[in-house]
Amino acid sequence: MDNKDNNLQMPGHRMGSEHGFTLIELLVVLIIIGILAGYVGPKIMGHPEEAKRTMAAVQITSLETAVESYKLDNGIYPSTEQGLQALVEAPATGRLPAKWRNGGYLTKKKVPKDPWGNDFIYLSPGSHGDFDIISYGGDGQAGGEGDDIDIANWTLE
Repeated sequence: MDNKDNNLQMPGHRMGSEHGFTLIELLVVLIIIGILAGYVGPKIMGHPEEAKRTMAAVQITSLETAVESYKLDNGIYPSTEQGLQALVEAPATGRLPAKWRNGGYLTKKKVPKDPWGNDFIYLSPGSHGDFDIISYGGDGQAGGEGDDIDIANWTLE
């Protein structure tokens, strides 16, 4: 076998010039990504309170669904005294649920805190319906304006 030109191609090897990115091309791409991150990052991260209010609204909607599931199973809503804890532990006080779901009504097996680290307020019967679920916002106090405005289940769309 004549091996003078050695033109046989080995698997995984390319003939001719190797293709790839040069250091300059990689640096240009990294600079472009850095410019985009510098422009877009502050726009997204500049509204942390708005993001917290959105998260509180999502949590309240999730809690509403769990409370409604509780009622479907038991024919009653948890009382104010039993609170949202009745969604993760069968109540031992007040009107006891007849068919409390084994495992509870929240997937994480605990009642979440609002995005500011406070407990959600639960009232049943509520002032605005069968039950009210409220986050008092950033200040943790009833009422408030701007970033401290309350988020409640009856105000959500």
